[in-house]
Amino acid sequence: MLLFCYFQSDLFKTFDDFMNRAAREFNFFDLFALFVKHSRTGIRLQPNGKRISAGTLQNYIYTEKLLKKFCTRKEIVLRLRPMRKLNSRELLTEKNYWKKFYKRFTAYLYDECGYFDNYAGQNMKIIKTFLGYVHKELVPGMGEYHKLFYVRTEKIAIHPLLPEELNYLIYDKEFEKALTPRLQLVKDVFVFGCTVALRVSDLLSLRRSNLRVSAGQYYLAVRSRKTTTDTLIRLPDYAIAILQKYKKQKVKLLPRFSSTNLNDYIKVLLEKAGLTQPVSKTRERRGIVTEIRKGGEQGKIYRFCDIASTHTMRRTAITTMLSLGMPEQIVRKISGHAPGSKEFYRYVLWAQTYQDQETEKMFAKLKEKKRVGT
Repeated sequence: MLLFCYFQSDLFKTFDDFMNRAAREFNFFDLFALFVKHSRTGIRLQPNGKRISAGTLQNYIYTEKLLKKFCTRKEIVLRLRPMRKLNSRELLTEKNYWKKFYKRFTAYLYDECGYFDNYAGQNMKIIKTFLGYVHKELVPGMGEYHKLFYVRTEKIAIHPLLPEELNYLIYDKEFEKALTPRLQLVKDVFVFGCTVALRVSDLLSLRRSNLRVSAGQYYLAVRSRKTTTDTLIRLPDYAIAILQKYKKQKVKLLPRFSSTNLNDYIKVLLEKAGLTQPVSKTRERRGIVTEIRKGGEQGKIYRFCDIASTHTMRRTAITTMLSLGMPEQIVRKISGHAPGSKEFYRYVLWAQTYQDQETEKMFAKLKEKKRVGT
């Protein structure tokens, strides 16, 4: 299988060429190209047997470009040397080589590129995945250098709309009339997205074929592009009314927007809705929390409308369902999250905070209820 993979990739023309190269070292980017090819063609699969998604493949390409840019700037030639060909002194040298690579590459990501932990961690995770695949599949016994790398992650705040704020966008007709025709379209898409909990790629791709009508009830049936998970959600009256506005469209259910333009319009919409409260925006770099401000360190604090995006729709839908008492397993089925998902647990924690606040309000009102005449 190993030789077949190499000959198919055109990296090695003959068996002798393979043996000669294998006796010395391998070019890092030759093997990375083979890793990407195997991921794209289905030779390499996910642990559950599914094909590698297009989004993941695109991330591999971004990482490859980033590594090549790093090597060019630092005048570095990356290579891989099989452990089985090395003596004890050479093994120690190789270990130190990859330790040094990790330090220099992460310094480049943080100090020169200005990236935060999530993006730096994503790239290191891809490199670890690649090196693990080389060791297990491409050149067995190449070495487990990837175990030297640490993948940092950070928890970015969710910032969904509160149920009261979503209610205002749905039902306040005076606010809707005051909007421009373009922003009215944006509001319809945003409200619908805050209802159905779809990823923006699935939301903007909704077609007439995704709509189901049974016994007078409207349902949305969608298979997620990212996870291939099937979801089915019953639509409320206001969501049906939105769809009725655009029933003359032959293919799409909702007005057409690019995700970039929709991002910009959402910020304007929420600013006009008065959602301008200050929001602390923080990110982590090497595990250290940094406050991000508009225009740099001395700039203004972000407002809620400034940080809103297309992701806000899905986050709002999920937290609204949880906050208003829908069971977790039902919400998870609608959102397409896997059982035990860490991302979903963040929504649960946020919703619990909202529920606690509402409970405190209820107890405060209870405290005021005194018997007449006492």
